[in-house]
Amino acid sequence: MEEGNHSTVTYFILAGLTEKPELQLPLFLLFLGIYALTVVGNLGMITLIRLSSYLHTPMYYLLSSLSLIDLSYATVITPKMLVNFVMEKNIISYPGCMAQFYFFSVFAIAECHMLAVMAYDRYVAICSPLLYNITMSSQVCCWMVAGVYSMGLVGATAHTGCMLRVDFCKADVINHYFCDLSPLLELSCSSTFINEVVGMCFSTFNIFLPTLAILSSYFFIIASILRIRSTEGRSKAFSTCSSHILAVTVFFGSLAFMYLQPSSVSSMDQGKVSSVFYTIIVPMLNPLIYSLRNKDVKVALKKFFGKRIFL
Repeated sequence: MEEGNHSTVTYFILAGLTEKPELQLPLFLLFLGIYALTVVGNLGMITLIRLSSYLHTPMYYLLSSLSLIDLSYATVITPKMLVNFVMEKNIISYPGCMAQFYFFSVFAIAECHMLAVMAYDRYVAICSPLLYNITMSSQVCCWMVAGVYSMGLVGATAHTGCMLRVDFCKADVINHYFCDLSPLLELSCSSTFINEVVGMCFSTFNIFLPTLAILSSYFFIIASILRIRSTEGRSKAFSTCSSHILAVTVFFGSLAFMYLQPSSVSSMDQGKVSSVFYTIIVPMLNPLIYSLRNKDVKVALKKFFGKRIFL
């Protein structure tokens, strides 16, 4: 191909969720409300865990890290998405698109591994309770969280590094509301073989392995719970895992629904809708799941607001 036949893309236009004018304002208000709940819920969870000595345990240290990840990747996606509902063209520069893709990859990959670490924490708490304080010491937790972010940084750097070598000269309209892997590769006018291989390898590592770790942890957890003779003991043991099980189901279920789609034009439009759940709804739901289904959080909330009322 001759260089003169192509022009380098300096910006992209994000197509957004819909082009119907009558839906723009209602969707803007809906997603603005969801983002507000996401910010308040996750910041509230982080603040409550930091200020409440009752929640200074490994489980809630990991939960505060999960809330930070949820808040971060929702912030990477949602504000730019909201622009699409109020502007005629939602333009994002090439560097801005690559930055959004990079940071979204960091936090999405980190969430996969964080949920696996939280499953291991529950495994130790139920299957080896006498060794819990040693196995899940503050130093070990810090190293685990550092490892989670390292996984995110390595995976995102690999994905973005491969994306930077791709030439974009076919079109500048991304059929999505953010810079995601598949919609970007569809615009490429150069070979994407390396990107696809790297994507497959890292997807296997960052999705399959955490899923395997979570399933293995819960296999031993359920086996241990079934050996408990008293109904009350079983119920108490299961209640410590129920919030995490629900969070895992919501997150990985939405991931599967998003990526296990047939590759057709109609499925790409469906994928945009399903990815809303994964990128916007899940970060809002996690703090609600842990606050509404967790007795410790409810107790900490009562103590926290009780102190504020009587001050």
